[in-house]
Amino acid sequence: MNRRHFLASMTAATGLAQFRRPNVVSLSVDDLNDWVGCLGGYPGVKTPNIDKLARRGVLFSDAHCAAPLCNPSRTAILSGLRPSTSGIYNNDQYLRTSHPDVVTLPQYFRRNGYHVAGAGKVFHHVAGHNPPDQWDEFQLQQFDDPWYRRADWYPWNKRIPAPKGHPYNGLKDFAGEFDWGVLETPEDQYGDQKAVNFAKEFLGRKHTKPFFLATGMWHPHIPMYAPQRFFDMYPEATVHIPDTRDDDLADLPPLAQKLAAFRRPEFERIRSTGKWKDFVRAYLAATSFADALVGSVVDALDNSEYANNTILVFWSDNGWHLGEKQHVHKSTLWQRSTHVPFIFSGPGLKATGTARTQPVTTFDIYPTLVDLCGLPANPRVEGKSLRPLLENPKAKRDPVVSTHLPGTHCVIDEKWRYIVYADGSEELYDRKADRNEYTNIASNPRNKSVKQRLAKFAPATSAAPQPQVTDFDFDFATYTYKRKTKP
Repeated sequence: MNRRHFLASMTAATGLAQFRRPNVVSLSVDDLNDWVGCLGGYPGVKTPNIDKLARRGVLFSDAHCAAPLCNPSRTAILSGLRPSTSGIYNNDQYLRTSHPDVVTLPQYFRRNGYHVAGAGKVFHHVAGHNPPDQWDEFQLQQFDDPWYRRADWYPWNKRIPAPKGHPYNGLKDFAGEFDWGVLETPEDQYGDQKAVNFAKEFLGRKHTKPFFLATGMWHPHIPMYAPQRFFDMYPEATVHIPDTRDDDLADLPPLAQKLAAFRRPEFERIRSTGKWKDFVRAYLAATSFADALVGSVVDALDNSEYANNTILVFWSDNGWHLGEKQHVHKSTLWQRSTHVPFIFSGPGLKATGTARTQPVTTFDIYPTLVDLCGLPANPRVEGKSLRPLLENPKAKRDPVVSTHLPGTHCVIDEKWRYIVYADGSEELYDRKADRNEYTNIASNPRNKSVKQRLAKFAPATSAAPQPQVTDFDFDFATYTYKRKTKP
């Protein structure tokens, strides 16, 4: 289907006499790996709403993040710049200070006549990452743990004393954000529910021009708090911890060992205190809570007058380890950290309900939405539109790349995961024969040509890391940054 026919189908679907560009709803979750029903990452997980969305839309079943960490992943998606181009590699770097002229995804739609609104965690959640001039209206992230949130990072957040019973996981003196359990809070008072309420109210309004609505859910990000009914979905006796091997790290190069060791004490304490299964149960509960929130927004769209003229994209910023590689976080380049749910739904798509199995990346959201909405391409955006795959399940795609730190990338095709580190050390996994990535076969001479072929897709150069947020004085009231003078 060419663009003219696609746009004509949009007009026909809405019943409008005159053409009106499609609306866009972006639904995102945080740290959700492939533990959803439609991806089969954890047998028995309950995600009926995401699974329903996959059946009625296009599921990219082998989708990977641009970077396995919140800020670099979201910055890549929303700026259209790879981490290796932007120099944004960690959570403590601003985009605006280093790339003031970049037109972000919401800005681009706004400049092209859309009413642009958002709520929750869309960009990174710390002050300074979400300039208000990108939006016509925006509701900031509301937190379920305001007793933990720093006043300088979250100036809109009112800190309160920690509630009785905290930490809810029973592990005293644990890292402040690394908690899980049930809050003594009504379900409708959870922070993500407030973001969803904004989206539902927005979709119930009368809009006179096309809109772009971004709704970002915090769950299942730590702290993993969820209402009791979601914990009840997973009786402790039915919960199983991931398959692991004690010698899994033995064949990794030193830089890979370093990634696996990041925040290792948290995993060691969870395991040594007998909390591993409890931790997994909390992740499952938080995931099912996120699924219910996603379903609430989708239902609101379905019941609105915009149901037939709205493109919906659902994505997660990165994955999450639950003990694999002796790790309970993200920030690695293995499957558990890069593989994420990714779905498009709406008019004009072909072969809906048929999963696309080619590896793709969420980095391509920006150019895809621009393409599907008939907007002129932004020449600074580095990704490629996924429209060919949305129209043809058998379309070919190049291998995809995920980056973590300068010069450190993984390249993924249908059979292989190739990881190259800044010092030149390597990992290689046969994704078909070794789904748990237990055996690094990079040193096998027979795989030399495989590595050479995949290495061509990794960025040839990596931008130097941008300055850290601590290098700036940031004023939230005026949303301005001032570089600190070096002593």
